[in-house]
Amino acid sequence: MCGVIGVVSHSPVNQLIYDALLLLQHRGQDAAGIATDNGNAFSMHKANGLVRDVFRTRNMRSLPGNAGVGQVRYPTAGSSSEDEAQPFYVNAPFGIIMAHNGNLTNWEQLKIEMFKNDRRHINTTSDSEVLLNVLAHEIQEATTGYSLDPAALFKAVSVLHKRVRGSYAVTAQIAGYGLLAFRDPWGIRPLCIGFNETDAGTEYLIASESVALEGLGFRFLRDVLPGEAIFIDIDGKLYNQQCAENPSLNPCAFEYVYFARPDSVIDGASVYATRLKMGEYLAEKIRREIPLGDIDVVMPIPDSSRPAAMELAHRLGIEYREGLIKNRYIGRTFIMPGQNTRRKSVRQKLNTIGSEFKGKNVLLVDDSIVRGTTSREIVQMARDAGAKKVLFASAAPPVKFPNVYGIDMPTRDELIAHGRTEEEVCREITADALIYQDLDALKRAISDVNPALKSLEASCFDGVYVTGDISRDYLDRIEFARHNSKAEELARSQLNLNLAQVD
Repeated sequence: MCGVIGVVSHSPVNQLIYDALLLLQHRGQDAAGIATDNGNAFSMHKANGLVRDVFRTRNMRSLPGNAGVGQVRYPTAGSSSEDEAQPFYVNAPFGIIMAHNGNLTNWEQLKIEMFKNDRRHINTTSDSEVLLNVLAHEIQEATTGYSLDPAALFKAVSVLHKRVRGSYAVTAQIAGYGLLAFRDPWGIRPLCIGFNETDAGTEYLIASESVALEGLGFRFLRDVLPGEAIFIDIDGKLYNQQCAENPSLNPCAFEYVYFARPDSVIDGASVYATRLKMGEYLAEKIRREIPLGDIDVVMPIPDSSRPAAMELAHRLGIEYREGLIKNRYIGRTFIMPGQNTRRKSVRQKLNTIGSEFKGKNVLLVDDSIVRGTTSREIVQMARDAGAKKVLFASAAPPVKFPNVYGIDMPTRDELIAHGRTEEEVCREITADALIYQDLDALKRAISDVNPALKSLEASCFDGVYVTGDISRDYLDRIEFARHNSKAEELARSQLNLNLAQVD
């Protein structure tokens, strides 16, 4: 999962993009990058780390221009190497710099096609570099002479949609021409556009979440439609066209459950309102399955679960308390690499208020349970703080299947609910009781807020992949590659340790 930004302004945009990336920092903590267009020359700075650590005053001064793109990343394909930080750049045709949120499911096949047929070399293992080169090739094929017009761009995106599978929300700056943005035909990954009226004319900002628009004073215009391409030229004129043959809207359900900020609106549905609804439906299930007298207090596991926990407590008439305090300077454990790192970080990230647990039957509410490492540690923390019983509720259904569209949980053996019953998961996390949200209830929670959302990408819950190209063999290959990558990483770490001991 990543966050992308694209902006066309009438004044320098380096600070604007930086501020927007801060608002999207929750979408990726692995790397950050900004690229600006100053006439016909690009300037770029990117590196591993948080936005505040990647950029210094000297870096910002080296990013002139009134248009540009930015990205915050956590890796889902390729590696976490700094070489794969985005944006990516290709010099022909015209010069294109691109930021991508999503994951291509056929990137390996495309990489071969790029080499054999399109005569393009891919320098990294990033699917985003593959996507950039597909875009560059199709723009080259669609243009004649030395000029570029919106019609050629839209034709290029139309062909790209036919070649590329998976999820992608893209912002791309074309040197001296303007900003191109487009979204996959299934509408899996979010992308929206806002505007700001100035004395010099209209400015446009395109971002992964609406919070990046509103936090910078831009007015929300609308979501980019599935399969749609938008082009804003350097003078601020906007062009748009539907470029997919059979687009359909299937936003990722996990955006509403966990990833998106609660103050964002994605595809017409307030994330905060959907989380309240999740709490409402979860309360109904708890009322059916657990004697309410067994629960003394409801507590959220901060922060994503707070709206659901508050609504759940309200619906059940049970006291709501904050017993877990979060250290906001520790990264989100879900997107930290390695089980040991995640386990160690839990107690650094959360601390208990002992008086809120002591002698009580506590219902802990989390947004979801993915690997189970964090859940197990928190249950133990609650017991150590004096809780009599620890009940656990998930605002999302069991995560049983890999997500191949941009969420870093691609192997089945990493998912605690895969191949286990709910009772077995309960024992694994050592809780006294476990209640999962029903999938139908989760879907209703989102569609209640926006009835137009009739279909959701919920493959991690139901194993249904909307792109239609995911087979068991495909998942097996991903797992094999991931296990080999982990083994190589472990070997490198051991080698570095041995060398350090020798020194």
